[in-house]
Amino acid sequence: MTLKLHNVTKQFGSFTAVDDLSIEIPERQIFGFLGANGAGKTTTFRMVLGLIEETSGDISWNEGDIGYDQSHLIGYLPEERGLYPKMKVQDQLVYLARLRGMNRVEAISEIEYWLTKFKVPEYQMKKVEDLSKGNQQKIQFISAVLHKPKLLILDEPFSGLDPVNVEMLKEAVVELKEAGTSIVFSSHRMEHVEELCEHLCILHHGRPVVHGKLKDIKRSYGKKNVRVSAEFDLQFLKDIPGVTKFKSYGDSCEIQVENEDISQKIFAELSGRGFVRTFNIEEPSLNDIFIEKVGASYE
Repeated sequence: MTLKLHNVTKQFGSFTAVDDLSIEIPERQIFGFLGANGAGKTTTFRMVLGLIEETSGDISWNEGDIGYDQSHLIGYLPEERGLYPKMKVQDQLVYLARLRGMNRVEAISEIEYWLTKFKVPEYQMKKVEDLSKGNQQKIQFISAVLHKPKLLILDEPFSGLDPVNVEMLKEAVVELKEAGTSIVFSSHRMEHVEELCEHLCILHHGRPVVHGKLKDIKRSYGKKNVRVSAEFDLQFLKDIPGVTKFKSYGDSCEIQVENEDISQKIFAELSGRGFVRTFNIEEPSLNDIFIEKVGASYE
């Protein structure tokens, strides 16, 4: 069940939120959407879900249109959380599960499974408003997955969560993928995308500036990062031709170089000057690629 967007554009009056976007999201994989606020990620998700209509272009899933008759196959975690605060957790989740075609007994069984998995079984009969924001987010996540969707769309799923809960949610996402769910998620946290996704798309002003397999994107970027730690001053390294960035951290530094040949020049320059503790060549991070392609540092 591949999700395809072909030449998709969305305009709101004279403003173009998504501009001629063509991507293919493979089945049973985790696909990452990256982009600054206003890049078009949420608008894209809403078009995929049929909540808003594209101005032009085509969106298809499993070679057909996405409509209400597929809603039992799709899960959605919106960026703006939307639970009923006065309802008890179980009543809330059973109601949402029934809308997706589950019966009550089946729904309660899944609710108990997920609450136990997220280490909050005691919240089953609590009102949503009595939970912390992080735990409300877990309940919202459960509402998106308890009907075992084939396509799961997560809009900033990890925002506002502490590190322990982030890890818990990441494990759940990987488990769902391994059980056969195709997952698309947006994030502005590069390390989450880097860790979870095989394919990704970086959106900038509604257009894809980078799109493809994470491994291929890193390979094509060309530039490498070199980390050096030594017992002598390393400032001279920034003047070596081919060094594009230099950051110093006391007795160590991080250098970006145009290619691997420059890293060997750095290695040669270091020899004979004193004790070198570490010399590592690393792949560029998604953060490096994002900053270069989007042209601005990103929080």
